Amino acid sequence: MSEDQSSNGSGKKTWVEKIGAAFSNHPRDREQLLGFLNEACEQGILDADALAMMEGALEVSETQVRDAMIPRSQMVVVHFDSDLEEFLPGILESGHSRFPVIGEDKDEVVGILMAKDLLPHLASGGEDFDLTDAIRPAVVIPESKRLNVLLRDFRVSRNHMAIVVDEYGGVSGLITIEDVLEEIVGEIDDEYDEEEEALIVRTGENRYLVQALTPIDDLNEQFGSELSDDDYGTVGGLLLAEFGRVPEYDDAVVLADKFEFRVTKADSRRIITLEMNVLEA
Repeated sequence: MSEDQSSNGSGKKTWVEKIGAAFSNHPRDREQLLGFLNEACEQGILDADALAMMEGALEVSETQVRDAMIPRSQMVVVHFDSDLEEFLPGILESGHSRFPVIGEDKDEVVGILMAKDLLPHLASGGEDFDLTDAIRPAVVIPESKRLNVLLRDFRVSRNHMAIVVDEYGGVSGLITIEDVLEEIVGEIDDEYDEEEEALIVRTGENRYLVQALTPIDDLNEQFGSELSDDDYGTVGGLLLAEFGRVPEYDDAVVLADKFEFRVTKADSRRIITLEMNVLEA
């Protein structure tokens, strides 16, 4: 087999094999790896888009919870010894869906209250409310935890909020799955104009091109589905949580046994467009 033949038998080297051949020395640290990648781009082994994707992936892997958390001073909390009538106005005003329940101060987090758990008590003639029965256990993580690891943990555990503590054990803030996704995806609202391009375009029988910024409500309305929008506003956000990472081109996933989504365009920080196949029952 010649030097130009790869082990996969295709006769062509992959870009990974080309990089390995170009740089025989293993990178000692992240900075040297970035230097190797930039040199590979200059030599034409990588194109600019691939380089940007790799740099973005490395940046995300280094980002820590402290860089994306809601600081302690901005936490909206519920006091354990307060009555429903006392804290309900603050919950309604905040618009959040989860709240730390604290004891004497914000360093004493006794659990998490879900706003949806209040609904049975707010209905006319609803049940008596007992905060002790309503709170759920709090997940506690260090400031130094990496965001990509936390996103994976959120997906596995189905927890969507964590209390962040500093090296001394004091509460320094909180972080939700939405905060993680926003940090990874970035501010993308201004990069897309709904008036210039349709969000969902039919491309064939049961097949559609879907923009990642499509609101979940719009998808549900058009296809009679019931995908949850409790935690994510867009299709892209929902799929990021489902994958547990920023997916690559051609990665696919099935939701609700009804939709098969395949990534058709993405960069290092976000999904951009998807092919959606509506599965027949």
